[in-house]
Amino acid sequence: MKLASLKTGGRDGTLVVVSRDLSKAVAVPKIAKTLQAALDEWEVLEAELRAVYQALNEGKAVGAVAFDPAACASPLPRAFQWCDGSAYVNHVELVRKARGAEMPASFWTDPLMYQGGSDSFLGPRDPIQMADEAYGIDFEAEIAVITDDVPMGVSVDAAKDRVRLLMLVNDVSLRGLIPNELAKGFGFFQSKPSSAFSPVAVTPDEVDGWDGGKLHRPMLVDLNGQSFGKAEAGVDMTFDMPTLVAHAAKTRPLCAGTIIGSGTISNRDADGGPGKPVSEGGLGYSCIAEVRTVETILHGAPKTHFMRYGDKVRIEMLDRKGRSIFGAIEQMVERY
Repeated sequence: MKLASLKTGGRDGTLVVVSRDLSKAVAVPKIAKTLQAALDEWEVLEAELRAVYQALNEGKAVGAVAFDPAACASPLPRAFQWCDGSAYVNHVELVRKARGAEMPASFWTDPLMYQGGSDSFLGPRDPIQMADEAYGIDFEAEIAVITDDVPMGVSVDAAKDRVRLLMLVNDVSLRGLIPNELAKGFGFFQSKPSSAFSPVAVTPDEVDGWDGGKLHRPMLVDLNGQSFGKAEAGVDMTFDMPTLVAHAAKTRPLCAGTIIGSGTISNRDADGGPGKPVSEGGLGYSCIAEVRTVETILHGAPKTHFMRYGDKVRIEMLDRKGRSIFGAIEQMVERY
């Protein structure tokens, strides 16, 4: 089942069920006005939503209209909680290596996670507005899950059953602000502005390549119309998504509608070294910061610049038949 939120009906949008091929949608106000309302009563409402989804795919849904990703907010336009992990430790290791910092051994066994702002997500086609290019504007292509209610202290195995939906995320990062902010010892804040999510959120049974913990499909990233990355999301993932959910719930319960991100998808090269650019036959990268770290490691200094006004990023994932699973995130950087 595929669900989206249109930019109508207030801050939390209007819930629509979207067809498998992303061509049609139908609003379901009699079932749930918003995605959060559906998540709050998922055990009761899921069957009704699935009935609409089946009818929509069979061409029998009443009130169906053409689905327009540009009319979408993020599936959850705002959420009670957004926690982003760093499941691909290769990415962390590269970033630290580029600045000559040792990586603690615990990073391989204890996930990193920060709590991001969740009150104003960007829609999948909304611009990234920034006042200054010097902030170091970067994208981060990631996987995210939306949970049901999760009890405190949940086990990893039990956390698997708490994943209700999957989606993609562009975790926008301001690389020029991160070092000084982290040096304060209190974590990210100004350096992590509003994130954007894919047009649709999808139930696990509809996600090609999902094995209950990892999503085994390439994350396709284009920058200004050129292929920038096609990293394999199921490879080099140190912590799977249920592990991140359990980590977030170690000392607190998570309410329905909590979003957990995977962190930037990152692959090693076949020889075990840093990944290579797509132009050199590699799988490329899921953020600009990583290619800059590789350039620094290999050549002593980065040469790829961060995003500038007018630059455009596209993030998408296709199934084995070449069909878009979640729809595409397409965002242009604009001056605020």
